[in-house]
Amino acid sequence: MPDRVLRRGWTTGACAAAAAKAAYTALLTGSFPDPVSLLLPRGEQPAFALAEATLWDDAAVAAIVKDAGDDPDVTHGALVRATVRRGKPGSGVVFRAGEGVGTVTLPGLPLPPGEPAINPAPRRMIREALEEVAGGPVDAVVEIAVPGGEALAAQTLNARLGILGGLSILGTSGVVVPYSCSAWIHSIQRGIDVARATGLPHVAGATGRASEDAVRRHHGLADAALIDMGDFVGGMLKYLRAHPVPRVTVAGGLAKMTKLAQGRLDLHSRRGSVDLAALAALAAETGASPETAGALAAANTAAEAFAIAGERGMALGDAVALRAWETAAHVLLGAEIALEVLLFDRDGVKLGEAPFRQVAPPLNLR
Repeated sequence: MPDRVLRRGWTTGACAAAAAKAAYTALLTGSFPDPVSLLLPRGEQPAFALAEATLWDDAAVAAIVKDAGDDPDVTHGALVRATVRRGKPGSGVVFRAGEGVGTVTLPGLPLPPGEPAINPAPRRMIREALEEVAGGPVDAVVEIAVPGGEALAAQTLNARLGILGGLSILGTSGVVVPYSCSAWIHSIQRGIDVARATGLPHVAGATGRASEDAVRRHHGLADAALIDMGDFVGGMLKYLRAHPVPRVTVAGGLAKMTKLAQGRLDLHSRRGSVDLAALAALAAETGASPETAGALAAANTAAEAFAIAGERGMALGDAVALRAWETAAHVLLGAEIALEVLLFDRDGVKLGEAPFRQVAPPLNLR
């Protein structure tokens, strides 16, 4: 990551609200404000240049190119288009999904099935922007589109969450903070919500594709039960403590699960590498000879350390899984959850397991 200050950007929700404000202004006055300013929930007031502006007798269309700043956002550069029409008296603001915006099909999300995937915070921003223009309550139909959004959505977890046909219009604050990974945390939480709402008794959080495929095969899980937690095991577990599912599996590769075993809840490499000396000390506690412990401490990587342990007949994976279970269980303490931890190598071979145990009190940790 560069040393310079990273540039912030704007969410799809902010772009949609600004586009809707410009379109509604044109519908009422006959002209588009360009750029169009928008007051965001935390007081920022950016101005957005219009990429499209078309006025018809009964509708106005405005579009904005999303600028996500320096964040690696899949929707950076996407066109966010708002079409606004007058609504029936007393109808309020009605939302529609245009091209590239998904529709909710499963319960558990902030919106009921059948609704366009325009989240509550962006809806509020859009409604308030229109009311600012009108000087009071508004009756309007607002359609939000993101051309090409269905293809972009294939790079997200929307289909797994039951959002079909395109992207979600997101953004609580309107601001994209580079590398904050808020969208990832949002997906983790919504995945848990959907699993709970559909009555799934078991979810599995995985650190990556290989471990996800492995835990799917191991338990025969449906896609809706799989949570792509990435490095955010702590974020997933904290949400599960408040929104429990009866059975939870934490699955990952050797290095990531070793970090969890060593007490880390953010598994990203920027938070540090595996402590091989601590891994060697754990091996010694479980019966490794001083010679083997020394070899583990001198290994270049966690994978090499596990290979050495395997060659010498040590069940190092089970010891790491147990310690990882203890770290995770402390986060879940008080929830009615049976927890399991699984370690897999890059080929999906299981190298360690801490079987399901309840974490609710009374809890007996080491």
